Amino acid sequence: MIKKIMLPQYLIKLLFIGLFILLFFSVRAQQWPVAKAWVWYDAQPWWVGTNFNPSTAINQLEFWQAETFDENTIKRELKWSADLGMNVHRVYLHNLLWKQDSNGFIDRLNVYLSIADRYELKTIFVLLDDVWHPVSKLGEQPAPIPHLHNSGWVQAPGAAILGDLNRHDELETYIKGIITAFADDERVIMWDLYNEPDNVAKGKGRGALEVNDKKVYSFALLKKVFGWAREVNPSQPLTSGLWKGNSSRWGTFEKLSAIDQFIVEHSDVISFHAYDGSLEKVAEKISELKKYNRPLFCTEYLARGVGNHFETLLPLFKKEKIGAVNWGLVDGKTHTKYPWRSWVIKFTEEPDVWHHDIFRADGTPYSNEETHFIKKMLEKQ
Repeated sequence: MIKKIMLPQYLIKLLFIGLFILLFFSVRAQQWPVAKAWVWYDAQPWWVGTNFNPSTAINQLEFWQAETFDENTIKRELKWSADLGMNVHRVYLHNLLWKQDSNGFIDRLNVYLSIADRYELKTIFVLLDDVWHPVSKLGEQPAPIPHLHNSGWVQAPGAAILGDLNRHDELETYIKGIITAFADDERVIMWDLYNEPDNVAKGKGRGALEVNDKKVYSFALLKKVFGWAREVNPSQPLTSGLWKGNSSRWGTFEKLSAIDQFIVEHSDVISFHAYDGSLEKVAEKISELKKYNRPLFCTEYLARGVGNHFETLLPLFKKEKIGAVNWGLVDGKTHTKYPWRSWVIKFTEEPDVWHHDIFRADGTPYSNEETHFIKKMLEKQ
């Protein structure tokens, strides 16, 4: 005969409480329900700003390393952004900075956020990036190559870690550490976990350094990064942006790549890039992405040379209340006023039509008419 074991009532209650807590937190650590995403977004202003890198930094490492962290330039240039009426910046970080000096890195992030907060500018942090040079090194960064778009920007984590599945877990403390430090910080409005996963560098010797079959490794890392971020469970939404492929199919889940399907299924807010050459194509992207019934946020746009302008896109983003973050504030070491094709066609002087960026290093606008338009669009209602 099996003897029944009678548990004390208080122990039964403790077990139920423990089970409830376990279930509660396991539910919380998933993609936000659609209703929660909209409650968050409807409480937000219309977010408009720029991808920010100080003009004195060629890449994320020069931006944030202690020896080159340029507070004076950051203060000056953030003020120019605020004077336009902007209220948010998207800012790239790098895992090597955490490995080098995690406490110092967090301190500098706090300094930056304090400066931004002084100008009522919020921040979206980007933690990883598959774009441009596959090899990154700490220390002194290379000088810009004249007239070449983004000659010194580096990937994070870069080929050495990305291309070795056994090394992906090296990034866990970085992802969790940064998010934990600012998980309830109102100065940070969103986490962009991985920029353009599976973007493959080409040309000028970079292609030979890339990871073979990169999408396999980027997808594996993307899944881990979302998992680590969900374990932290920050108060801000998580995202990674759609950027490639036929945007006319973006709203058809079955036709998305495996990476993009994962992004849609795990992002709280759907973010996307819109460098398209016409208003109609950007409007088509928006129409497609609306099918997922989540808030939309454009985290990169502005490519004047192909017809992608503030004057064209800001009215559309405003009408739809879609967050809008263009590439580039001040012309500097990144040379992003030069077009992407400067990697193919040699430039010897400044282009008549700037690709990205709004101001020269002395604060004068590339176009007075353009900055006047931005100010009018961003005037407080």
